[in-house]
Amino acid sequence: MTYTFDENVFSDLHKDTYGFRPRGHEFYDATPERKQEIWDLTLVNLDYELEREQAAKAKAVALFADRLQQTIDIGAGDRITALRWLTEGCDDFEHFVYEQGILFTNYGRDLLALLRENCREVNPV
Repeated sequence: MTYTFDENVFSDLHKDTYGFRPRGHEFYDATPERKQEIWDLTLVNLDYELEREQAAKAKAVALFADRLQQTIDIGAGDRITALRWLTEGCDDFEHFVYEQGILFTNYGRDLLALLRENCREVNPV
């Protein structure tokens, strides 16, 4: 049988998949066959976690876009004014975008650039 697991990166794979490093994990004392089973299951779970994260980011982008549009509709009139209203008193635009759950998305990066270009942070870094 050919094994594809890598003992040197299992800790990183586990952290990427489950959010924490394995301590005292069965993997380290297992037979090669069992290590392969654990490795394969961890890869399946990583795929699931990546899909879940992508779905959560897409939902967060949609929610923020709706919030922005609602702010425009209630009187802001345009996107920049709506962003100014939403970030009024904001100390840190990056933190604001992070709190929306969209910092690590293309939409979030574009939004952050737009905020920095058109709005003022209370205490810019």
